[in-house]
Amino acid sequence: MKTLLVPLDFSDVYPLVVNAAAELALDLSARICLLQVIEPVTSYVPVGAAMDVIAVPPPMPVEADLEDREKAMEAIAVSLRARGLTVEVNAVLGLPVDEILQAAESRAASYIVLGSHGHGALYHLFSGSVVTGIIKQSQIPVIVIPIKKSA
Repeated sequence: MKTLLVPLDFSDVYPLVVNAAAELALDLSARICLLQVIEPVTSYVPVGAAMDVIAVPPPMPVEADLEDREKAMEAIAVSLRARGLTVEVNAVLGLPVDEILQAAESRAASYIVLGSHGHGALYHLFSGSVVTGIIKQSQIPVIVIPIKKSA
C-alpha cells in the first residue's frame, strides 16, 4: 500500500492540502500519515557594545503540547476515515525539513504532499522555505499544492 506523508502547519491553507491529499489517496488506494512538526523558537539577547548575540533556549513544549497537536490532527483524521481512508497522526518537536524527511523514510512514504504559502522571493531569500528544503533533499516525489491568494 502506498503512503502519503502530509505535514501540516495548521495555517489557513491546510484544509486545501488535506483535501488534495485525500483525493490523491483515494485515487491511489494509499494511506495518509498526518505530521505536525513543532519547531523550537530561538530567542536572541544582545550582548555588549558590538551587539553580539547569544541564543537563549526557549521553553520546550511539554508533552501536553504534543498531545494537543495530535488531538487536533485526530479531528482531521476522523473526517478522512469517514471517506474510507486509513490515517495515522503524529506530532514531533524538531526542525521541519529534517523531521519531515525522517518521517518519510521511517514510514516508507511514497510521496510527500505539501502546501505552498506563496511567500515572495525576498521572504525565501532570508528565511528559506520548508517546501524548498524538502524538494532539494527528498529521495521520493514531492507534491506541492499551490495555494493562490485571491486578490
